[in-house]
Amino acid sequence: MQFIRILLGRINRGLDLLAGLILAFTAGLVVANILGRTLLQRSILGTYEMVGFFTAAAVGLALARCALENSHIAITFIMERVPFNVQRVVELFIGIPVALFLSLAAYHLFQYGLAMAGSGEVSPTTQIIYYPFIYLVAVGFLMLSLTALFRLLDECQEGMTK
Repeated sequence: MQFIRILLGRINRGLDLLAGLILAFTAGLVVANILGRTLLQRSILGTYEMVGFFTAAAVGLALARCALENSHIAITFIMERVPFNVQRVVELFIGIPVALFLSLAAYHLFQYGLAMAGSGEVSPTTQIIYYPFIYLVAVGFLMLSLTALFRLLDECQEGMTK
């Protein structure tokens, strides 16, 4: 399990770093567009489209690291008051459908990306092919599903040792 934890951690950190770079580029694009409009009376064509694509990719890529490090918001008010064994059972009943749902979401995103690649569809304003952004979000969901599965297995292993 330790090997999987290290591998997932490294992959998720890499994807998170890529998400950060994409976000920095997006911020730079927005600033450049504002400065261009203000100083040169010219805006960058398709800024709105590109910001949407890049933001979707950044969010998708950053989700798994957030889940791996438990950095998301969790409501534990009720769960803290029930016995430890009940907490484990609830985590199993929630973790299995979550991992399954995220796996299906990743699969369907990849299928959608394949359909968009096959159709040759492009964005309306800038004519950018956008299936690579769909693939980036799909990779993010795939890693999120693997992270959820790992956390589930890790919880099971911890439950057996206690």
